[in-house]
Amino acid sequence: MRKNFGVKSWIYPEPVLMIGTYNDDGSSNIMNAAWGAMSETDEVFISLSEHKTTENFLKRGAFTISIATKKTVVESDYFGVVSGKKEDKVKKANFHPIKSEFVDAPLFEEYPIALECKLKSFSSDGKLIGTIVNVSVDDSVLTDGKVDLDKLEAIAYDPFNNKYVLCKEVVGSAFKDGLKLRGNK
Repeated sequence: MRKNFGVKSWIYPEPVLMIGTYNDDGSSNIMNAAWGAMSETDEVFISLSEHKTTENFLKRGAFTISIATKKTVVESDYFGVVSGKKEDKVKKANFHPIKSEFVDAPLFEEYPIALECKLKSFSSDGKLIGTIVNVSVDDSVLTDGKVDLDKLEAIAYDPFNNKYVLCKEVVGSAFKDGLKLRGNK
């Protein structure tokens, strides 16, 4: 038997994406956004309403997207519940911005993976599309030149229970395990 819940935003897992931008005065701003995904091999999509962050990337034409981690869960949640219009979230969280080499937006030392993006479009209904121009990965989460999920400890948002969860157990091999059903064709 199944239970109907009506319309809910229940896609699982939802990434916990941290969007970094520069304010008018050159200081760094960051916000938490969960409704995001890849839309092309070199493009990301995020659904956003109006924020300080949207004002910033519209002016600068760029933003970064970092992946939140277990180590940064408190700060990452804070970045989503407080407006950059009301306080300097980066300073309050004691985060350390780094200038991107590729776009006019900050990276943050505390987030080991970041996508550096140029603004492609932002529609009136809040659909942000960015073109990825570089992916920056800190050595601390690499093993043999590849991202190590055990070291990264990326978190996801659980919309069913309003919790952050770790996603790292390997249960299969993409583009390989399903071939077993093909047989010898």
